[in-house]
This record gives sequence, structure tokens and C-alpha cells, in this order.
Amino acid sequence: MATTNDLKNGTVLNIDGQLWTVIEFQHVKPGKGGAFVRTKLKNVLSGKVVDRTFNAGMKIETANVDKRDMQYLYRDGDDFVFMDSADYDQILVPGATVGDAAHYLLENQDVVVAIHDGTPLYVELPASVVLEITYTEPGLQGDRSSAGTKPATLETGYEIQVPLFVEAGTKVKVDTRTGDYLGRQ
Repeated sequence: MATTNDLKNGTVLNIDGQLWTVIEFQHVKPGKGGAFVRTKLKNVLSGKVVDRTFNAGMKIETANVDKRDMQYLYRDGDDFVFMDSADYDQILVPGATVGDAAHYLLENQDVVVAIHDGTPLYVELPASVVLEITYTEPGLQGDRSSAGTKPATLETGYEIQVPLFVEAGTKVKVDTRTGDYLGRQ
């Protein structure tokens, strides 16, 4: 148990049997009335974001979430196999839990896996990754109908938009949160 005074960004709360991560919080002391804490919470499993207000000093239940450094090994059907970098234990993470992170996962890549009571909650990738383009159409000089971008397939099989001058075989930096092209490597 903790109080609302102990809230920090990234703290995981157990509210009504569901896990919520604190995205942002603000202590408010109005001129009249009692102080309160305004928070923005994100559901760990569904990703839904809600605003919630707590009275100052109110007791709230925190959840013990263990974030472990792991290495992605391989895909096993719909599941993904990760190895703990500390003790070399391997865990199976369902594809639904990995979600969109699968678009940027390469074998032997280091990630952070959040685990609560032995259940993997989500996979946290670095902010950007470097991937090779396996296929893209050649860009035609003077073709500006698509604002200077064209589709390109990454080595993971995911398709992103890249500038016309990028060719197959080029290593590019990709933002894992939005899927945007950030530059050549």
C-alpha cells in the first residue's frame, strides 16, 4: 500500500483488480477545499488511457511489476521466446502480449519484459531500432505525387514509408512507437 503522495511516473497501481500505469500526475492545492492528485492512467493490458482524481493522502494499492532485461530468441507459432539475460531462463510470451512490438523484433535483440505474478504483461522496445530494407520499388525522380515517400518492406516483414532515395539493402532507423522512418544508418 502507498499513498497518493508516493505516486511517480511509471508506478503500477492495482485498481479494482486491474493494473494501471501512471503516465502523468499533478498535485493540486486549490485555494479553497482539500488538496488532490490529478492523474492520467494507462491500462497495462488494454492500453486504454483514463483520467482519475484521488484525494491527497489517500491509500492506493501498488502492484509489484518486475521489469527484466531479456533477449528475443525466436518465434514459436504465435508465441515469442525470450531469455532472461541474468539467469538464462527462457519464457514464452503470447503474441497478443507482444502486440505491435513484433514488427520490430529481430533475433538476439535486447528488450525489457514486464512480469507480474509470473505473467508477462508487455514487451518494451528501445525508442528506435536499426533494420534493413529488403524490398522497395525504385524511386522515380520527379515523382512527388506521394509527398516524396514510398512503401518499403523491412527485414521483419513490416512495411513503412521511406523517402524516394532509399533503396533495398539500406539500413534505416525506425521509431518503434510510431513506425516512422528516422534516417539512414
